[in-house]
Amino acid sequence: MRFVRSLLFLLGQIITALPYSLLAMAVLPLPPVTRSRLISGWAHLVMWWLKITCGITHRVRGLEHLPMDPCVILSKHQSAWETIAFQVMFPPQTWVLKRELLWIPFFGWALAASQPIAINRSLGVKALEQVAKHGVDRIRGGRYVIVFPEGTRVRAGDKGRYNPGGAMLALKAGVPVVPVAHNAGEYWPRRGFLKRPGVIQVVVGPQIAVTGRRARQITAQAEAWIEATMKEIAG
Repeated sequence: MRFVRSLLFLLGQIITALPYSLLAMAVLPLPPVTRSRLISGWAHLVMWWLKITCGITHRVRGLEHLPMDPCVILSKHQSAWETIAFQVMFPPQTWVLKRELLWIPFFGWALAASQPIAINRSLGVKALEQVAKHGVDRIRGGRYVIVFPEGTRVRAGDKGRYNPGGAMLALKAGVPVVPVAHNAGEYWPRRGFLKRPGVIQVVVGPQIAVTGRRARQITAQAEAWIEATMKEIAG
């Protein structure tokens, strides 16, 4: 039964991606924030379909910590779920992601319309500099920037190396960092097809001030909070 439900979800995801990809390309002339709001309609549809087919919902705590003005969000990265769900729960946003995702037909083209900060991870330090440079423009344009500091998806219960790129961006833009923890990987596994019904826990942490601090100090504080919270919400 889980296989059938997961298959139905995947088919719905694919079928709805095409028209929304075309919509994303059609609204390219519009301002970025307006484009983000329109494109996020697909995320709302997918989250509804995920609930219907796979019985996966979510609960969010700590949204009061999110500032009214754009900031840098440092989040745990366990599955594809958060790349969809964050469009529903957070204000207009953009992400730091690997450039290869933009090469995927239709999906990548729609992603490009949201003006993500696409980086070549093989460039090392230069990639971090790209994040800081382009991220400031996105923040000044009215969008929150979501960074997955571990760089890639990690299995539920595992921990990757936290990179300071997001903190460097926050320092350059003069905005706070907001850490986010969630246990999506327990229900929508990394590279996993079968999904398990349940309620994904998302916790938004207190703002981390950046003034007068180093990027690695900020990153270490966000990491400590995220990993401690992950232990609390683990199923």
